[in-house]
Amino acid sequence: MVPEQLLLQFEDYLTAGLRLSRQTVATYLRDCRGFVTWATANELEPRTVTTAEIIDFLIMRQQDEGIDQRTIAKTISALRSLFAYLVLEKAREDNPATLIELPRASHRVPGVLEIEEIERLLAAIEIDSPLGLRDRALFELIYSCGLRISEAVELSVDRLFLAERIIRVQGKGDKERLVPMGEHAHHWMTRYLKDARPHLARRPVAALFLNNRGQQLSRKGMWKRFREIAERAGVEAKVHTLRHSFATHLLEGGADLRAVQELLGHADISTTQIYTHVDKEELATYHADYHPRGR
Repeated sequence: MVPEQLLLQFEDYLTAGLRLSRQTVATYLRDCRGFVTWATANELEPRTVTTAEIIDFLIMRQQDEGIDQRTIAKTISALRSLFAYLVLEKAREDNPATLIELPRASHRVPGVLEIEEIERLLAAIEIDSPLGLRDRALFELIYSCGLRISEAVELSVDRLFLAERIIRVQGKGDKERLVPMGEHAHHWMTRYLKDARPHLARRPVAALFLNNRGQQLSRKGMWKRFREIAERAGVEAKVHTLRHSFATHLLEGGADLRAVQELLGHADISTTQIYTHVDKEELATYHADYHPRGR
């Protein structure tokens, strides 16, 4: 079986057999394509590759690309699925990737922006063009609703209920949730739909956020626009920082952890608990102010 044929059949297996989301399928294919390319370059075949050789591939990625533990864990999961497919197709008898232990995921405290930084970031968006109005509506909505990047990209017009100030979000595992939008997001979304989207939509299209060609805005396009805006505002952040900030600001304001879990679309509340952190500097200040021997 030639590499490209294998990957095409593997894609069908992930989509139709395992019924994984499009984003997960794309991630698995990217990692497995990288492995198959590496194996071919080293005169190895997926049907005979060993556990030790897979480890060599992971070490190479870690050294050459500087990937972290979470990325390694995702790559191992992708390879386990690839070899499970080969076993199912009787192309080999074992799954060598199952012998590789998944690295423990580090519970990193996500980067969070102060409210003043959020306001400065959003105010830096130039709104004198259809694309500028789109960006303001887009990033206001992500922060207001705590959306993942993929969720914002995949939003369609029929999932927006402007009068009710609610959006229907399709999250991980195709699970749907209803999320309310705040007053600012509602204002800019209204302006975008009235004054900008009609100029961008050159033909009927379902996607809510469009690029300058009238097509669905891509993840790459969103990242690029956000990076430009962040640099203009003098703020160090990534698009996903808006989601982290959404959760942290809600909890700091007294929101219930379970409610935040529902709004974020987390299956496990332990994932939401990473937002209950207190900044180390703030802890030091509390200790200095309130402990009898703090100063």
